[in-house]
Amino acid sequence: MAFESLTDKLQSVFKNLRSKGRLTEADVKQALREVKMALLEADVNFKVVKQFVKSVEERAVGLDILNGLNPGQMVIKIVHEEMINLMGSETTEIAFQPGKSITVIMMCGLQGAGKTTTTAKIAGKLIKKGKKPLLVACDVYRPAAIKQLQINGEKQGVEVFAMGENHNPVNIAKAAIEHAQKNGHNVVILDTAGRLHVDEDMMAELENIKKEVEVHQTLLVVDAMTGQDAVNVAGEFHSRLAINGVVLTKMDGDARGGAALSVKAVTGIPILYVGMGEKLSDLEQFYPDRMASRILGMGDVLSLIDKVQENVTIDTQKSKDITSRMKKGKFDFEDYLESMKQMRNMGGLGSILSMMPGMGAKMGDIESMVDEKQLARMEAIVLSMTPAERTNPKLLNPSRKHRIAKGAGVDIAVVNRFIKQFEQSQKMMKQMSGMMGKKGRRMRFPF
Repeated sequence: MAFESLTDKLQSVFKNLRSKGRLTEADVKQALREVKMALLEADVNFKVVKQFVKSVEERAVGLDILNGLNPGQMVIKIVHEEMINLMGSETTEIAFQPGKSITVIMMCGLQGAGKTTTTAKIAGKLIKKGKKPLLVACDVYRPAAIKQLQINGEKQGVEVFAMGENHNPVNIAKAAIEHAQKNGHNVVILDTAGRLHVDEDMMAELENIKKEVEVHQTLLVVDAMTGQDAVNVAGEFHSRLAINGVVLTKMDGDARGGAALSVKAVTGIPILYVGMGEKLSDLEQFYPDRMASRILGMGDVLSLIDKVQENVTIDTQKSKDITSRMKKGKFDFEDYLESMKQMRNMGGLGSILSMMPGMGAKMGDIESMVDEKQLARMEAIVLSMTPAERTNPKLLNPSRKHRIAKGAGVDIAVVNRFIKQFEQSQKMMKQMSGMMGKKGRRMRFPF
């Protein structure tokens, strides 16, 4: 996960600060030297680091801070605020044309950054906002690029406009806008061709599209794994095309995070979205304050709430039914499958835990605790049951368990252990529900 190493190092620095009853100027400077090294190791631009440390030091080294009741917490607060300023103090969103006008968005970037997939992800986001986007296949060079966009568009329920590989991208863009006007689309997203490196031909083609078509937003997709190269690429594109926003992809990988902390400060271009996985739903709005909290190990509860609101699709009555069955200890295997589905929609258990306060610096521990393969095996066991067996586990005699084990590709002992653990969980839920009920009655009738 991006920033994991940086978060660990910063947490260590802050732990030392909190342990001191009173901070001296030397304490602050020593802590900031460690912060500086941590940021440089995270591949943050050197000039950005230098300015960041200077800003924090100017605010932190003062009598009000050094003699404060909790000086360590005050320094951490300053670091948090300066980190937000570094990434852009406000959240930036795509600017749409007013009324019924069509907003044209041009996607650009180097090949391999995930541009085509990101184009479909953004379209999915726009649908949820009530927009009617049209995806346009302007990449006529990369093999299967058009097909990839069509497949992703179909998954997102978005129309894809394509004219094949034997047409000029400028003409494709013009024809797509005419099509959008006739068919009621209010957003047109042009998926342009990427290259292995920034070259003159590539830039000229993009400039021609902007010259012949009124493009309202130009978004650059960059790979967070490339670190400072991503910042350099953003600078080169911006100088030629006037980029309106950046989308950082592969932030769920081993990226050190330097690009996220450097792009805005170096180029002035705001980050709009971050890609947190390969699924078409794995695209998050970029909030500088929330990202700063994640980096400092403070968690990101607001983003977790957003994920729940976006992805939990069970209706109110079904939610009430599940809650009622849990209270009675009748939570069955069908409910288990539903909970697994909802958890997967939110990025998995590891992703959810990583957003909890205090868990950011423990991602290694989280990954060791959460065995996704084991969870997949448990799900396979449940899927190997019949509907009747899922709702009535008492039917699970030895012969049925052998059949289930064979269907799930696991040993019979694994099935027995899982069922036993599930039964124990049911009993625990019932006991907890009883205790809560008694406590509630005592509170209502204290005499």
